[in-house]
Amino acid sequence: MTDVFVIRNQLGHYWGKSKAWVDGSQPRQVLRTRHRDEAVNTLFELSSKDFELRGDVFEAAVDERGEPVIETSQIPLPMDPGAEDPADADVTAAGDTAQDGQDEPSDSPEPAEPVA
Repeated sequence: MTDVFVIRNQLGHYWGKSKAWVDGSQPRQVLRTRHRDEAVNTLFELSSKDFELRGDVFEAAVDERGEPVIETSQIPLPMDPGAEDPADADVTAAGDTAQDGQDEPSDSPEPAEPVA
């Protein structure tokens, strides 16, 4: 096998084995198929879920380890909506501390006593 087919979107990101877009900096993570029609079918499925996707299937040479020779995207990957932004975590941690060493009153009700 000297060539494989990979899927690239309009931002230069590649469809990965983990079923997520990757930037191509680690070619091992990029999904590759031996047959063009497999890649076209995958691209069709992706575009049916994301109507803004503008993807392309192209043939890539492989190196001696069998990984595709591809160009890394210069556009950063979008943040995962479930992932917490490290900058937000710093702000939250700083906002949790009381100013001037004074304790802030708690808005939570007092715990109820157990009923015997």
